[in-house]
Amino acid sequence: MMPSALSHAPAPSLRTRIGAGAAQVWRTVRPYGLVLLPILLLGAAAALALSAWRDARTNATIAELEAGRDIAVPPDAPDALLVARTKFLAYRDRLGEAEPLLETLDHRRSADASARARYVVANARIREAFRLIERSELDKAGPQVTLARQEYRRALQARPDFWDAKFNFDVASRLIRDFPEFDRKFGDELKAEPKQIWTDIPGQPRGGP
Repeated sequence: MMPSALSHAPAPSLRTRIGAGAAQVWRTVRPYGLVLLPILLLGAAAALALSAWRDARTNATIAELEAGRDIAVPPDAPDALLVARTKFLAYRDRLGEAEPLLETLDHRRSADASARARYVVANARIREAFRLIERSELDKAGPQVTLARQEYRRALQARPDFWDAKFNFDVASRLIRDFPEFDRKFGDELKAEPKQIWTDIPGQPRGGP
């Protein structure tokens, strides 16, 4: 018998089959991709533009606060804006208004921003303490030194590498050593009393060891 003249073609390889499948998928989705791609690019551009606009607005508000303009800041403002508002209030002895901003930063777990804000508040208190000490008003200076030391401590808890806070914490601690009556009269456990200078703070922050 004569051998059959028909020959069997070799089966396509796995790579060939995958390539053919991918080509088929591309032919199917290509029309949709051509429509969706401009929409996706437009959305990305809009998101970038919105982010840039928000950053520019935040920077402009920070600049106005630094220039001395009293601008209210909402609780959902960016961290940098909350710190700038805290600084504005601290330089004007309005520390009671700064307390909610500190709490907001704490709740966000924004370690760097929280440390910088508490450092600003602590500096305001230590400056006031020095003014009072120069006037020999030690009864009023004591709570300012104690609270300043607490704020420096909390700043360091958030950012242990905050060298400026560490240096000023040592300064406040040195004042406590130089005026032992501060620690005896105005230690962390002392409750606020009426008409005292530090009753603007709702609750005494105890800090850490």
